[in-house]
Amino acid sequence: MDIHDLTRELKVKNDSKIVMLVADGLGGLPTQAGGKTELETAWTPNLDALAARGVLGSAIPIAPGISPGSGPGHLALFGYDPLQYVIGRGALEATGIGFELQDGDVAIRCNFCTIDEAGKITDRRAGRIASEESGPLAIRLRQVKIPGIEVFVEPVKEHRFVVVFRGPGLGDRVKDTDPQATGVPPLDPVADDAASQKTAEVAKAFLAQAREILASHPKANFHTMRGFAGKPKLPSYEEVYGLRAAAIAVYPMYKGLARLVGMDIVGQAQTLSEQMDLLEQNWNDYDFFFLHFKYTDSRGEDGDFDAKVEKIEELDASVPRITALKPTVLIVTGDHSTPAYLKGHSWHPVPTLLVSDCCRPDAEAQFGECNCVRGGLGQFEAKYLMTLALANAGRLGKYGA
Repeated sequence: MDIHDLTRELKVKNDSKIVMLVADGLGGLPTQAGGKTELETAWTPNLDALAARGVLGSAIPIAPGISPGSGPGHLALFGYDPLQYVIGRGALEATGIGFELQDGDVAIRCNFCTIDEAGKITDRRAGRIASEESGPLAIRLRQVKIPGIEVFVEPVKEHRFVVVFRGPGLGDRVKDTDPQATGVPPLDPVADDAASQKTAEVAKAFLAQAREILASHPKANFHTMRGFAGKPKLPSYEEVYGLRAAAIAVYPMYKGLARLVGMDIVGQAQTLSEQMDLLEQNWNDYDFFFLHFKYTDSRGEDGDFDAKVEKIEELDASVPRITALKPTVLIVTGDHSTPAYLKGHSWHPVPTLLVSDCCRPDAEAQFGECNCVRGGLGQFEAKYLMTLALANAGRLGKYGA
């Protein structure tokens, strides 16, 4: 039986409140043998206090040894098997900014980048160009014209923007053009199947025109294309869990993920403090709250161990505003690990903390990777986190006689 078939059958309505606080890329590694991870290094008195009350474990986002992208990692946290529900990053970005994808559309998440005179990438994110500068650049790309294809270009945030192709005969099986490295040229878009060959050709035409339009910019003089994706279809939180769900996120991609599973996008917060304001203001209107914190991931990707520690401490300082609301269930976790040591997403299980009045506390009193390895939840697949949340909230009935 599919897990969602089971939750549809067993779901129970009540007045409980569930909060899932996701620190993107939370898991880390020590920089030297015998050292501490970023989470273990950070001063986290509030998370440690929760650890002493709750139960810890380590979540496997996809499967052992598989490093997840943010999309699959979040889908697993939301209880959707990421190997069954495959969503491209382009669709997530487009949906996150409120673009209404149609059947047959192909959406692509694009990154401004910097290339040198030889056409080799020197900065994959164009110096993390500010939104105020990148937005007008993205709008300039609306000059691109491709016969027989409608082209939409929408700014997102910082170095990110979205391109959507609309027209007949477009498949979404096209390889990324980001080589995930500097010192090499961007890759050509290559179709993975015959049905996507036209899309690859359209993408090549777009890139050729974009290169001319952007050539004079000192930083964002080109772009890469990632996550070619069509419009996905997923069952909603209300349908499978019986939850009125709200998402409070800053970055569009995570809003897109939440919208795809039927969550309401609440407010337009740009800071962690504003996110907490929105949580307090909307507390009586929803059963489930997804709170997303991005910067643990981006600092890990930058390879900046100390900066990631600081962001974890910033997150910890916000926890009392959540606990003051007395949620029935509070979960703190990440969608994947992003160790500064590796400067990227990794396969390592993610530290996870669950607190409720009916959880079975373990002997751990600190929130860190080593503690989570010893914790009472053990090592589990992240796709089961939602059933754990529902059970601790009294929202699942008994299975069988």
